[in-house]
Amino acid sequence: MSNISDKDKKDWNTFLKSTEKIEDKDKTSYKDNKTTLSKSIDLHGYTLDEANRKVSELIHQSFENNIRNLNIITGKGNRSNNQKDPYQSKDLSILKYSVPNFVMNNLDLMNKIISIDNESIEDLSSGSFRIYLKKK
Repeated sequence: MSNISDKDKKDWNTFLKSTEKIEDKDKTSYKDNKTTLSKSIDLHGYTLDEANRKVSELIHQSFENNIRNLNIITGKGNRSNNQKDPYQSKDLSILKYSVPNFVMNNLDLMNKIISIDNESIEDLSSGSFRIYLKKK
């Protein structure tokens, strides 16, 4: 503890006493726009299995709560180390492509979905896509 400056100690104590909330990136956000409730989830840092599980949970929970608009932030896949592995699919090893593929091949999830914004998946400059859910 002797390596910690007095300023850092003061900042830490201020932080501990603060009632300000820190945003949890794993917590979905809600927007109430009179006509549409939406949720967003950021999958940066998730493994493929974790991301698929989180998106599946989000779709089920959102459908049950009549939330119709989902924004899935996957990232662009530019920093994926999977591209260097010749035994892995270049596209399906990246969340940007593999998560929508997982959703589209899951009949239970697709029964709750009106559409998936495929244009943003194919857009190289986009690191997210939208899912539009049916009414319960």
